[in-house]
Amino acid sequence: MEQYRLSLLCWGTFLISTVVLDGNAVDGMHPLHPFRLPQLCKFCDLEVSNCNGTGTCDTNCSITSICAQPDEICVAIWRKINDNTTIETLCHKPSELLYGIMVENYNNTKCEMRKRMSNRGPFHICSCNAEECNDKLIFTLPIVPDPTNNQVVLVILVSLLPLLVLAVLVIASFYWYRMYRRRKLDEWETKKPSKRKGPKGPLDCSDACAIMMDDDRSDSSSTHANNLNHNTEPLPIELDLQVGKGRFAEVYKAKLRQSPSEQFETVAVKIFPYEEYASWKNEKDIFSDIDLKHENILHFLTAEERKVEKQYWLITAYHPRGNLQEYLTRHLISWEDLRVLGGSLARGVAHLHSDHTPCGRPKVPIVHRDLKSSNILVKNDLTCCLCDFGLGLRLDNSLSVDDLANSGQVGTARYMAPEVLESRINLENIESFKQTDVYSMALVLWEITSRCNAIGEVKDYEPPFGSKVREHPCVESMKDNVLRDRGRPEIPNSWMKHQGVATVCATINECWDHDPEARLTAQCVAERFNDMDDDLDKLSTCSSSEEKIPEDCSVSVSDDK
Repeated sequence: MEQYRLSLLCWGTFLISTVVLDGNAVDGMHPLHPFRLPQLCKFCDLEVSNCNGTGTCDTNCSITSICAQPDEICVAIWRKINDNTTIETLCHKPSELLYGIMVENYNNTKCEMRKRMSNRGPFHICSCNAEECNDKLIFTLPIVPDPTNNQVVLVILVSLLPLLVLAVLVIASFYWYRMYRRRKLDEWETKKPSKRKGPKGPLDCSDACAIMMDDDRSDSSSTHANNLNHNTEPLPIELDLQVGKGRFAEVYKAKLRQSPSEQFETVAVKIFPYEEYASWKNEKDIFSDIDLKHENILHFLTAEERKVEKQYWLITAYHPRGNLQEYLTRHLISWEDLRVLGGSLARGVAHLHSDHTPCGRPKVPIVHRDLKSSNILVKNDLTCCLCDFGLGLRLDNSLSVDDLANSGQVGTARYMAPEVLESRINLENIESFKQTDVYSMALVLWEITSRCNAIGEVKDYEPPFGSKVREHPCVESMKDNVLRDRGRPEIPNSWMKHQGVATVCATINECWDHDPEARLTAQCVAERFNDMDDDLDKLSTCSSSEEKIPEDCSVSVSDDK
């Protein structure tokens, strides 16, 4: 009997040693989930790769991460845009959407790539459930279609031929009618007297809210833009030089010829490859809303499909000062510049979020969802205008909760609000989406303030969170800073020595509050900037007055951060 007990003791010791080693779970065990250990996956941000999409490729990702939850799997995404290829590796919960799609076939031990279509266009994706299985990507050959299906297609085409011919005739007739009507309108425009008022003349509200309102502050002439024909052949545009490049498109300075004369106006052309049709269409649809017209929104001219070049174009006003991030990197600004930049930024976001135009006409609210200093342009008068609406969302009343849920976790990780990082936006309330823009706007206001010479010693430009995170931080890294540590960019005590800057800092603190419902609205921030001169006079000359600052949009100025 003693020998039998000794045998059981040895066997139990062996079993325990296979489950626990140095206090850590091994062999598929986990202290909280005894039948499954969180997966080890390659986890790198978007990186350039030389993988050509055939055979087997290594990701060359040097970072291995333990997935946050036991049911997460390994995922790899391969994209090709023109001649550039990128690979993204990450952990993902298969029950949730990724880029607007559900991940499939994730019980494999190998990462076999499959072509999928998302809200950002086509890409290749693979998923697997083994240790670092997303390090090696396997591209399989496409499935050859069944030749017998061609006969079915042929029968369908023959059956639809009469309808196709009729459709062509209807479209041709409509096109001819539009051309004829346009020609008559052009003749009438050249004959009628000009009604444009001089720069000192009064501006009537009906003029300000006209469908094709002139942007007097635009750095690009809008005279020609207001007479553009959006339904004819491509405009006579000559590309000049590239002034910007993003993940989905390139931006060029260009010349728009005003035929028959040799005169031209300078415009900006944003060029999307065919693969990024979804992003182009979303931005085009938002710009096409005539109620979006505002001096602090980029002036839109037209959109074109360039079939010969296999590209999609957006043509807008051109602003030579570039984006706000570039401007702040190169320039120090004064207190007056801060008021102009910050106030115009707030007015642009407020107009975007508003459900009516300045003249009271109903309007669909829009959220930007990727608000950052590189998506804001600086005009010649040093006011801001918002651009890059590729991730924008129209908050139409017809949108259901499912539609909002399928919009996904989008934006730039550095500027994501806490609830976006945590994927916990209140989908029942569309104001929740506006509150995420207000958080991002607060970070941009901090960037502007950090380069103001009124705060004393001004450091070199740094983006929000500076060196605390990498140049292009991932969502997980920002979760550590924003959610776990409740971190925000630093507001030094020296900033509070200037009365105006202290007022701006108080506004920033209220806009990046961890609780979305505690944040100010963009309209309230715009009103604070508009009333800042009056408020500062009251604070400096009437400090002992019993008169109270109105509670609505009131400012509490203190040294507390």
